[in-house]
Amino acid sequence: MLLALPIKAQDSQTAFNFLRLPTSAHAAALGGENVTLTDNDAAMVFHNPALLNFVSDRTLGLNMMTYMQGSVTGSASYSQFVGDRGSWGIQGRFINYGEMKQTTVSNEETGTFHASDFAVGGTFAYGLTEHISGGITAKMVASYIGHYNAMGAAVDLGLNYFDEESNWSIGAVARNLGGQLKAYDDDFERMPLDVQLGVSKRLASSPLRFSATLVRLNDWEYGIGKHLVLGADLLLSEQFYIAAGYNAMRASEMKISAGENDESSHGAALSIGAGMMLERMQLHVAYGKYHVSSTSLMINFSYTL
Repeated sequence: MLLALPIKAQDSQTAFNFLRLPTSAHAAALGGENVTLTDNDAAMVFHNPALLNFVSDRTLGLNMMTYMQGSVTGSASYSQFVGDRGSWGIQGRFINYGEMKQTTVSNEETGTFHASDFAVGGTFAYGLTEHISGGITAKMVASYIGHYNAMGAAVDLGLNYFDEESNWSIGAVARNLGGQLKAYDDDFERMPLDVQLGVSKRLASSPLRFSATLVRLNDWEYGIGKHLVLGADLLLSEQFYIAAGYNAMRASEMKISAGENDESSHGAALSIGAGMMLERMQLHVAYGKYHVSSTSLMINFSYTL
């Protein structure tokens, strides 16, 4: 993970950037990035593989999110215990960009085509000590544009420290370590590597829990403040919560001109959500903005078999 810190890459120079989108609605509500939630959330394995150890045995998770107009993204996962300290899981995710017009260089329409991205992988997590868990995800990634395609392979490495008595959770992850195996027009690009460090803390005798996550620590084009994602949970009970977050990186990337010498992120940095966590079923909903052209609604559903 430390060796990845000097690596620098722009989004425009990386492939498979759909891997940057959130998959957990709870994490999405907290700003879109979180590596420390230990709330039995099946979708958090996409954010930090070490958190698989906090998911109930034989849990199936499903996720769907609206994206740009005509586009939709979703994921599915399954996890199961291995012995007293381990867990394994399989997962997949996709984004469908919809139908597009196919034209010649002279702008004559010749038909339509579809574009989509996919990733499938497996995860293993293990309790290294009473408080520390580690996890690894290996995945294959593919991108399709009409009859053309690109492929890649990557791993996610994660650690988490959690103390139930003090309610401190600290996590670190390096996501998308790997490379392209096949590229469009043999123009090989880097994977969207993202090194993250986060912390969550529930205040004693309080329903409030705060989270802070530093993202893209391998890319120092931005000032340190733009790497910060902040989130807060209001835990109404053991079963219900509401959450809100602020993502400084997203605010910076999605600024557009609102007039002379005036730029606005048009609310892209803010996100909200809520969740219901019953004994065997969970439902999470989040609202945010991940593209300048539209807002996104994300829904997570999980069930323990």
